[in-house]
Amino acid sequence: MLGLGTWQNTDPEECAETVRAALEMGYRHVDTAQGYDNEAAVGEGIARADVDREEVFLATKVSTENLAYEDVLETTEASLERLGVDQVDLLYVHWPTHTYDAEATLGAFAELADDGLIDHVGVSNFEPETLETALEVCDVPILANQVELHPLLPQRDLRAACADLGVEVVAYSPIARGEVFDVPEISAVAEKHDTSEVAVTLAWLRQHGITAIPKATGDHVRENWASLALELADEDLERIDGIERRHRLIDPAYGPWN
Repeated sequence: MLGLGTWQNTDPEECAETVRAALEMGYRHVDTAQGYDNEAAVGEGIARADVDREEVFLATKVSTENLAYEDVLETTEASLERLGVDQVDLLYVHWPTHTYDAEATLGAFAELADDGLIDHVGVSNFEPETLETALEVCDVPILANQVELHPLLPQRDLRAACADLGVEVVAYSPIARGEVFDVPEISAVAEKHDTSEVAVTLAWLRQHGITAIPKATGDHVRENWASLALELADEDLERIDGIERRHRLIDPAYGPWN
């Protein structure tokens, strides 16, 4: 229920060492993307780690400019080469925009699955209607929808839709890029448990059945992992659920280009 995000970790050596250290610490889920420009470093970190490749759940994403049918096939093979692996466990459509066409794009994803180059198909930044269309046209199951999700954007309607459709939810920006430090309700729960707002937020996500993939380097990798030992009481969950403040960092309709 806790993965390692690698967005903005573009220093090759730091990225590789972060991945290696995380895996040897106990992490088993690593998330990257073509657009992060670090697939080679992530692959190097996996290779360095004293952990069997079969134990690592590796996910990457196809960039929006590569979502035409042939481009999906070609760029995924390039991703596998950069990562130094024969297959990835989960391949996402990064955003349903630009060259995305549900039938063509997901047809290519299904072909990759049939050929054994990917184990699972995923989507990212899909709203319920877009997700329903994807499920209708995709010939293989869609495992997960990766979206911005944190206590200031709990995505209740989207989570309910994913649950109804049998799609897992993966949260990026799970600590709202540090804004959780300034939320009184979260700080109060953190003080009660003598821990950090980050640990409380990650525990809140986990106890709601949401997989978080916070980006982290250095000591933050260990601090995030320590959140797995924290169990929030029902009253703690309710306090965080009751936060009225809302803040979306990224508009999924447009992506990070506007």
